Amino acid sequence: MPLTAILFDIDGTLVDSNEQHISAWEDAFRDAGHRFNRDAIHAQVGKGGDNLVPTLLPGISAGEVKQLGEAEGEAFKKRYRAQVKPFRDAKALIERVRSDGKAVVLASSASREELDYWVELLGVGDLVTATTSRDDVAHSKPCPDIFEAALEKVGSAPEAAIVVGDSPYDLKAAASAGIPSIAVRSGGFTDDVLASHGPLAIYDDVGALLADYAQSPLADA
Repeated sequence: MPLTAILFDIDGTLVDSNEQHISAWEDAFRDAGHRFNRDAIHAQVGKGGDNLVPTLLPGISAGEVKQLGEAEGEAFKKRYRAQVKPFRDAKALIERVRSDGKAVVLASSASREELDYWVELLGVGDLVTATTSRDDVAHSKPCPDIFEAALEKVGSAPEAAIVVGDSPYDLKAAASAGIPSIAVRSGGFTDDVLASHGPLAIYDDVGALLADYAQSPLADA
């Protein structure tokens, strides 16, 4: 079946933001009386707060999960977001996908406000067919909800789409939704961790994926 849609994660995939999110989570946890080292937090980055917080704090109440998620969002926005830059060739890859006639969907565990910020930073507002955020669904990654909502928005079958993501939670969510995936190493996860979720290929970053576009699964040749 020909490809009709490419679903891009944003944090760690299109923008270099994982370290800043780790710092924001450190702040949020510390202010609530919890301390985790950066490696422990990084291992969970890629999940939305609804899934990240209970993993690190089992048994925590739903209200506390929400409060910590909101605290991380505020810390990230106020202290760290301005530091974040797009990865090399992120926009160029999206332009190439659109020039091939495929729909581009940005599918993120970020909030709607944050997703809109990334669209503006990347300069891709006129290239994106649809977006989905954690505000559109009941559960964030690694649950498949965000990718399933993305498919519905563009009317694509799972087998006619590909997810591009940096974290094992992108890849797990894609697999749960029946969507093939491509992994990028730019989020700081090891090949072993990424490969365990069965991506079609692993690239250093979106720039490397663009450079190999004609031979990549995105080419749909």
